[in-house]
Amino acid sequence: MVQLDIHEILKRLPHRYPFLLVDRVEELQPNHYLRALKNVSINEPYFQGHFPDFPVMPGVLIVEALAQAAALLAFVSEEKYGENEAVYFAGIDKARFRKPVVPGDQLILLAEVSRRRGGMWQMQTTAHVGDTLVASAMLMATLRERDA
Repeated sequence: MVQLDIHEILKRLPHRYPFLLVDRVEELQPNHYLRALKNVSINEPYFQGHFPDFPVMPGVLIVEALAQAAALLAFVSEEKYGENEAVYFAGIDKARFRKPVVPGDQLILLAEVSRRRGGMWQMQTTAHVGDTLVASAMLMATLRERDA
């Protein structure tokens, strides 16, 4: 079982503040699944305008957090991973948002490999706050060289 702290995450994802949306990977079984955390703070810059009197994490950023978690699973699973490679978001299906995510929540991000063919990945992803499902999506991604 693999765990990644923020330093290991920064080695694998190109995202940085304010767009890095995974704080820690608690469990990772290569080629199978990942469980990661995103702590939602009132200090997030998007809360200034979304919405000033009722701060809600934008759904598109929940999907981005899920995509970053899925990318980490792909990176760790890929045996030929190199520093010149990146995981690119290739598609999204069946995105659903079930409950608002607000400051103080801790998102539990789950990604499970549904299919893998060559450098293409399909993953079922879910986001929970505690035991409550707040979002889900089927995500597709591809691993490619950055220069290609």
